[in-house]
Amino acid sequence: MENKENRELNKVLNTGDVLVTAFGAMIGWGWVVSSGGWIQGAGIIGTMIAFLIGGIMIYFVGLAYAELTTAMPESGGAKVFSQRAFGPIGSFICTWAIVLSYIGVVCFEACSLPTIIQYIFPGFLKGYLYTVAGFDIYVTWLVAAIIFAVLITYINIKGVKAAAMLQKILTITIAAVGIILVVVSLVNGDPSNLNGQMFVGDDANSIAKTILSVAMVAPFFLFGFDVIPQAAEEINVPLKKLGRLLVFSIALAVVFYGLVVFAVGYGMNLAEVQQSVSGTGLVTADAMAKLFNSKVMAKILIIGGMCGIVTSWNSFMIGGSRALMAMADSYMIPHIFSKTHPKYKTPYLALILIGLISIISLFFGRVMLVWISDSASFACCISYCIVSMAFVKLRKTEPNMKRPYKVKNYKVMGFLAVALSGFMSIMYLVPGTKCTLTNQEMIITGGWALLGIVFAVICKMKYKEKFGKQRGKME
Repeated sequence: MENKENRELNKVLNTGDVLVTAFGAMIGWGWVVSSGGWIQGAGIIGTMIAFLIGGIMIYFVGLAYAELTTAMPESGGAKVFSQRAFGPIGSFICTWAIVLSYIGVVCFEACSLPTIIQYIFPGFLKGYLYTVAGFDIYVTWLVAAIIFAVLITYINIKGVKAAAMLQKILTITIAAVGIILVVVSLVNGDPSNLNGQMFVGDDANSIAKTILSVAMVAPFFLFGFDVIPQAAEEINVPLKKLGRLLVFSIALAVVFYGLVVFAVGYGMNLAEVQQSVSGTGLVTADAMAKLFNSKVMAKILIIGGMCGIVTSWNSFMIGGSRALMAMADSYMIPHIFSKTHPKYKTPYLALILIGLISIISLFFGRVMLVWISDSASFACCISYCIVSMAFVKLRKTEPNMKRPYKVKNYKVMGFLAVALSGFMSIMYLVPGTKCTLTNQEMIITGGWALLGIVFAVICKMKYKEKFGKQRGKME
C-alpha cells in the first residue's frame, strides 16, 4: 500500500487560482460562435435576460455546492457529497455521470482547437485522410489536436499549480479581449443597430417563449464551476471564502456572456448579424472586425476564443481526474487510478486515461464529439440534481455538521436547486425541446451507463466490502 506521503495532494491553489479555474471552465468557445444564434433566437436584451435566468438556475445549484464543499473539503466533490447522503450506489451514479460530463467536454475542446486554427490560417488543412459523418479529417488537423492533447495532459501531470498558472494567463487574455470588444462597441457602435434586435416575437407571449428557449440552453454554457470541489484538497483558501468564490464565479460568467452579446448587437445591425451567421458563423469575431475596421482584430478575438477552449479543457481535466481518483480511492473503479505521482502529487494515471480517451475521440471527427458533448451536458444535469438532493438531505440528517459557508433558507434554496436541475435533466428526454437527445446521444448515454454497471459489478465482486468505502490516508 502507498504510504501517507504518497497519497497527499499539494495545497497550492490560492484565491486567484480558484476564481480563474472556475470562471475559465465556464467561458469556453461559445461566446465567439454562438452569440449570433442567441441574438437571432431571443434578441439582444432577450438573450441577456435568458442568461440571467439560466444563471439563476445554476446559482441555486452553486449554493448547494458551496456549502457542501466547505463542509467536506475533500477531493472528489460530487462523489464525496453524494456518498455521505446516499451511500455507495447513489455516489457511484452521481460520480459516473459527472465523469462523463467532464470527459465529454475534454473531447469536444480537443476537437475544437485545431478547427479554430483553420479559421486563422485558411491553408492549415493538409493531407486528407477520410471523412466521418461529413467531417473531413486531415493529417495536420489530427497532429495539431494530438499535440495539444498531450501538452494539456502533461501540464496537468506536472501539477495543479502549473495548470492553474496556464489557466490564469489564458483567462486574463479572454477577459482582456472581451473588455476590448465591449469598450470599442460602446465607442464605435450605434444605438440604431439595436433596432429590430432587442427581442424576438410579436407579442409578450411569443417574446417570453423565445427568451425561455435561450434560457434553457444558457445553463449549459455555465457548467464548470463544479471542477473546484473536485480539487478541494489542493486549495489553500479559507473555507468560507471558497464558498463565496464559487458563487461569485457563476455571476462573473453571466455578466461576461451578457456584455459580449450586447457588444455584438450594439456593433452590428440585424442584416449584418444574419449575414455573419450564414457566413463565417463567427459573429463575435466579425463584430470585432467591423468595429475596428480590421480583419486582424477578428483573428485576435478568435485567439481569445482559443484561450477559452484551453481554459475549459484544462479545468475539466482537473475535475475529471480528481473524480476518477475519488472513485478509485473508494474501490468503485480499478484501484490503480487512485495512485498519485511520486514527485508531482497528481493523479497521473487518471489524467493519462482522460488524455488517451480525448486522443482516440479525435479520430471520429467533430460530429461524434457534438453527440458526446450533448450526452455530457445531460449527465451533468443528473449529477447536479443528485448533489442538490444531497444538500437537502444532509441538512436534515446531519444538522450539526460544521458548515463554514452556510446557505440561508436552505429548504427554499434546496428545493429550487433540485427542481431546476431536475427540470433541465427531463428536458433532454422530452421530445421537441431544443436540447432533446438524439438517438446517437441516447446510445452514448446508455453505453456509458452500461459500462458503469459493469465496473460496479466487477469492482463489487473483486473488492467486496471495500467497495464504496474510502480508504483513509492512514493506510
